[in-house]
Amino acid sequence: MKAVRNLVQRLQPQPLSSPEQLVEAGLIPPDHIDAVQEAAATLPVSVTAHIAGLIDPASPDAPIAKQFIPSPQENDMQEEEFADPIGDIPHSPVAGIIHRYPDRVLLTPVLTCPVYCRFCFRREAVGDGLLSAAELDTALSYIRDNKEIWEVILSGGDPLILSPRRLSQIIDALDEIDHVAVVRIHTRVPVVDPKRVTDSLISALKRPTPVFVVLHCNHADELVTESEQAISTLVENGFPMLSQSVLLKDINDDPETMADLMKKLVGCRVKPYYLHHGDKARGTSHFRTTLAAGRAIMSKLRGRLSGLCQPTYVLDIPGGHGKIPAAECSLQALDNGDWRVTDWQDNTHRYRDQAGVTECVETRRATC
Repeated sequence: MKAVRNLVQRLQPQPLSSPEQLVEAGLIPPDHIDAVQEAAATLPVSVTAHIAGLIDPASPDAPIAKQFIPSPQENDMQEEEFADPIGDIPHSPVAGIIHRYPDRVLLTPVLTCPVYCRFCFRREAVGDGLLSAAELDTALSYIRDNKEIWEVILSGGDPLILSPRRLSQIIDALDEIDHVAVVRIHTRVPVVDPKRVTDSLISALKRPTPVFVVLHCNHADELVTESEQAISTLVENGFPMLSQSVLLKDINDDPETMADLMKKLVGCRVKPYYLHHGDKARGTSHFRTTLAAGRAIMSKLRGRLSGLCQPTYVLDIPGGHGKIPAAECSLQALDNGDWRVTDWQDNTHRYRDQAGVTECVETRRATC
């Protein structure tokens, strides 16, 4: 990786990028500056003008402020936390490639983000970095040479921080690889820096190969008018949009808040895709809930919220072993070959495969 300078799309005004600027803007108290400088040594500070405008300095515990403003709590690193919590490094055969699953790879052409989420699981990797031309060529050659790769996921960093010219070059290269059928882009841009969604960006992304845009969004407060307009621009230009969210303590860890987020996303024509359990990145324990809490939230949403609004709750197993569904299971195999089935109102029933008979039983929910 080399430093990012002219190859990323830089738009005015510039983000707040130092603890001193956060103090000046009233976003952290002066007595936090030393602790925040320590935290920023691991994960940089960057708060776009758009996000800064959504934060009330008098409400530091509001959902948006808690996600983007560094806290002294980040310096509290737990023994069970990891520098590489989901095991990217063992699955990186060449710079810029993470190949964990057979039919898809992550391509990370840039490590810079317009903002840095304080719970970031790549907090010790992201920053001011861009693949060199040689590294990018090697990464693209890896994709060409591995014909089982069906999907390429542009991640990072945030790929939409790249200039439209450079992004277009990458999309062109992927579009020319016959076995790459889908390109997926993981981004925060429409909700943290919506002015970047321009006609030039749209032109850079449009290709015969389908391009899906997956929006990282964690709270309905992020979906303000400017963000909704940026999302609409992408959707109206033919880009299917999905969302991924992270379950975050004291930000979205209750059924009502999560339901509001999912319904608002669907209202913006964004299909909820993943709800991630918080990864064990160092210095992020204050953001993590328990798995039991996450499963309880998903159980509340099931049946009470349209299927369009249901994300898949997933746990990324530490060490690089991949994602698993983490929600409660509605089926339990019984010893006689029957199944115990739990409906959305927590009533349980017995389902008999061979006879097609369903009968009620008076038992409580069983979980996987």
